[in-house]
Amino acid sequence: MIAVGAVIVRLKLLPTSFDSFGCATLHQHLCCFLIDDVVAVDAGSLATSTTPEQKRAIRNVVLTHAHIDHVAGLPLFIDDLFVSLQEPLEVYALVEVIDILETHIFNWKVYPRFSELKNQFGEVLKYRAFLTGKEFKVAHLTFKAIKVNHKVPSVGLIIRDGDSRIAITGDTASMSEFWDAVNSESKLNALLIECAFPNDLQELANNSYHLTPKLLEEELVKFRHTECPVYVINIKPMYYEKVLAELNQINSFKVRTLQIGKTYEF
Repeated sequence: MIAVGAVIVRLKLLPTSFDSFGCATLHQHLCCFLIDDVVAVDAGSLATSTTPEQKRAIRNVVLTHAHIDHVAGLPLFIDDLFVSLQEPLEVYALVEVIDILETHIFNWKVYPRFSELKNQFGEVLKYRAFLTGKEFKVAHLTFKAIKVNHKVPSVGLIIRDGDSRIAITGDTASMSEFWDAVNSESKLNALLIECAFPNDLQELANNSYHLTPKLLEEELVKFRHTECPVYVINIKPMYYEKVLAELNQINSFKVRTLQIGKTYEF
């Protein structure tokens, strides 16, 4: 129950796949969260799952890492808004992630280097590098990036607005620093944690630095906010039903999947 007048964080996992009727499916090939309608966390489906009105409201993107399912929509999103941007889109990321974007995506071969281009109003893209363990402001929100355990430089995020706080792991395998950070918070309204593969693909999960339901249950033992709702994200679409069935066997926490396209208030 949210108290009257309380500050809340509104979060939506944008859809990435649609059926023949244009309805969103449960298949999550790409990752992009929209927070309070103005800040995107990751940009996998940022261009394809937002309306023109939504695009015009988003001026800040925070990236957890540079894998394609988390950044695929960023070039097209900037392309869509290029002429109309009256101030640059601000992209917050690790220095290593910014370097990957500039070297491998915005390199004039895969896509234009928007950081070097201007429209009639000025710059269209500005990078903001953040450090792990340090708070930084994005719009009205306060973020803290925490190192997680993935194949490339990656962070999880603690996001705060007033007394409302949520944590997102991003892509990760077994973690330590992330749990230390979230456990030190006085409260947590929601935890969003990845679980990519079913248990019988644990070797693949280990090699690609992801979690399975079994590994997820082991990770949750480290989580001290026992009353906090836990939402699973980033399930590989080919294994969705199998992972879901295995998640239902976890008894230590009330684990649920984050519904695609639904707006949550925390």
